[in-house]
Amino acid sequence: MHAPGHVWAGLARYGVGVPLVSWRYAWSTVPLHRSTAPGDAGDAPPAAPREHLADPSSQLLASGTGPLYHRVFGVDIDDGRLRADQLVGVLGADLNSAVPSEAAEVELPAHQHRQLHPGDRMTFRIPGPWNGPVRVIHRDINSFRLGTLAGHMEAGQIEFRAHDRNAGLRFEIEVWARSANRVVDLLYRHLWVGSEIQVNMWIRFCLSAARLTGGKPRDGVTITTRVVGEPRALASCLQAERAVERRHR
Repeated sequence: MHAPGHVWAGLARYGVGVPLVSWRYAWSTVPLHRSTAPGDAGDAPPAAPREHLADPSSQLLASGTGPLYHRVFGVDIDDGRLRADQLVGVLGADLNSAVPSEAAEVELPAHQHRQLHPGDRMTFRIPGPWNGPVRVIHRDINSFRLGTLAGHMEAGQIEFRAHDRNAGLRFEIEVWARSANRVVDLLYRHLWVGSEIQVNMWIRFCLSAARLTGGKPRDGVTITTRVVGEPRALASCLQAERAVERRHR
């Protein structure tokens, strides 16, 4: 198996960003609560909208390789000054306010809305072999969801959301993703490079979200991972993403 030249050239960028973000992660004093378990058909993503399904540049789960990784990163935030909808509004206006700068930078076309709207595109510029082009496929007052596009290292969806809870709030990032190709699968699943970089980045994002509210995380960050590899369960999850398309045939 041979990776394209730009893939190996891009790996050199790990020499700066990856060690830095990994060092900060390793020395973090924030408690991390991680769990991993086998997944099933219940780990299916939300159905993608028809516009996303119809666009040939969309990188759906079915176009990926290997098992489906269903991850939820969560943090409970106490003593913040923002409601859940206000936090999502801040993130929707500037994702870079929470993205760790040494791990990624979000680039949007200059003509796009100040707030994210369905159909908006952006690119996560990351220190690795691929950037992460995505499209907004869902937006409501407390959440927004992105779908991956051609050229992303993963195929799938990612949702950012917040909920008010008593005197505080809960912020979560939910990811449904497969490796985009065999090279990424090697890095992600077998060498653990891509997997841990993603985990590190979204942990930092959760902590930054807490900071943006003016509050503090309660009992650290939870990371739950469910891996769907059983063929029938995986097929069910892939079909669920295209449910809207099937209903309108």
